[in-house]
Amino acid sequence: MKVLKQNRSGRLGLILAAALAAALTGGPAAAQTAIKFSLDWKFEGPAAPFTVAIDKGYFKAEGLDVTIDTAGGSLEPLNRVASGTYDMGIGDINSLIKFRDANPTVPLKSVFMFYNKPAFAIIGRKSRGVEKPKDLEGKILGAPAPDGAYAQWKIFTQANGIDASKVKIENVGFPVREPMLQSGQVDAITGFSFSSFINLKSMNVPVDDIVVMLMADYGVNLYGHTIIVNPKFAAEKPEAVKAFIRAFLKGLNETVKDPSTAVDSVIKRNDVAKKPIELERLNMAIKDNIVTTEVKANGYGAVDNDRLTKSIDQIALTYEFKNGKPKAADIFDAAFLPPAAERKPN
Repeated sequence: MKVLKQNRSGRLGLILAAALAAALTGGPAAAQTAIKFSLDWKFEGPAAPFTVAIDKGYFKAEGLDVTIDTAGGSLEPLNRVASGTYDMGIGDINSLIKFRDANPTVPLKSVFMFYNKPAFAIIGRKSRGVEKPKDLEGKILGAPAPDGAYAQWKIFTQANGIDASKVKIENVGFPVREPMLQSGQVDAITGFSFSSFINLKSMNVPVDDIVVMLMADYGVNLYGHTIIVNPKFAAEKPEAVKAFIRAFLKGLNETVKDPSTAVDSVIKRNDVAKKPIELERLNMAIKDNIVTTEVKANGYGAVDNDRLTKSIDQIALTYEFKNGKPKAADIFDAAFLPPAAERKPN
């Protein structure tokens, strides 16, 4: 009996010691917070900051268990996060603004601006007679209905004096968009600059025949893709949202410093992806959309409230707000961002 008591006492000591060690080291006693995150598209070059943060253990080090899924376009993450099926995601902030207006009971939050300058573009071919915006009159434009770039078409036509009635819109699927331009079935398409250009190039369309009109260079003064969060999740687990952004920032900085290595984390998740193509796509996104003059001055993730207000005003030119035009503070919540000094590009 005496030996039995000693054994029990010994086991109790070991259990207490293990519990103390776990508490001190963040082991099993410190359960990780699960976050389901939705991309807006496939695992391609620009998704590297997210996958790097997973592969390097940055999310795990912040106490997060993050899973990332692909999606079929810019609108899908909004529906996924709004429904609570996903906790966080990335999507177009301009679509978010309209979504919130149409669904006022689900005030999705934008918490980190990823594309300071949007990738929305009209991509045409010189051989089809499309080199500038007005050339689209009398032409066929291939545009997937849920495409984030096509959502800005009315703003683009207004900003460039295009008679939209003279442009035939062909509703095409995402998979056939570039092939239809390659084959001449359409004269131009809407899309993301770094995706459509790279896709056409990989289809052996001559580079000097491809015309990329980045909408931001033609009067469409909007922000681009942003990290969004479900409002219930943000309210219940604000520290998890902050931790996600801290870890993502590490992945972003590492991606910008070494895109060639970072893109490998995307390639291994996409069986059909080719490194040269995805690296070029990533480099285009970094140069044109992520590391802009504004980001260099103010750091990653933030927005300029005056600029966001003006972009909402521009959206109002072609979209009738049912619940009143929102304020910038209604759309973007900076409370989850680290201090500016920690968000400066390295």
